[in-house]
Amino acid sequence: MRIAQRFCLPVALLLASSTGTALAQQYDCQMRFEMSGWSAFFKTASGHGTVTCNNGQRMSVRLSAKGGGITFGRSSIEDGRGEFSGVRDISEVLGSYVSAEAHAGAVRSAKGQVVTKGEVSLALSGTGRGWDLGVAFGKFSIERAR
Repeated sequence: MRIAQRFCLPVALLLASSTGTALAQQYDCQMRFEMSGWSAFFKTASGHGTVTCNNGQRMSVRLSAKGGGITFGRSSIEDGRGEFSGVRDISEVLGSYVSAEAHAGAVRSAKGQVVTKGEVSLALSGTGRGWDLGVAFGKFSIERAR
């Protein structure tokens, strides 16, 4: 009996720790995207992209951004890139993220923003065309493309 206890406890601890490690495994996921939109107190934009993770998962997505604030302009992002953190499965990138931004640009501009959804964060960057000026708050949503 004593030998069984000495053997079972370490094995159980090993299995529990390896299962917990497997469940907590986080992956590096990136998104390439294009978006365009306008703003006049209300801000709206839409687009599409592809999310890829270093575990081999890949997904085509639709993007939308909606919000309000003191914001005016029309712009497009042509070579957008996103870096996700805190992702254990590609499905965790789907959903609505909270966003806040200050922006100003004319003709060719660059943009950067970080949005969050629970434990998952997304750092966005890209270059584009158009003009915009203001401060806006809202949500950035990612859905599976159909």
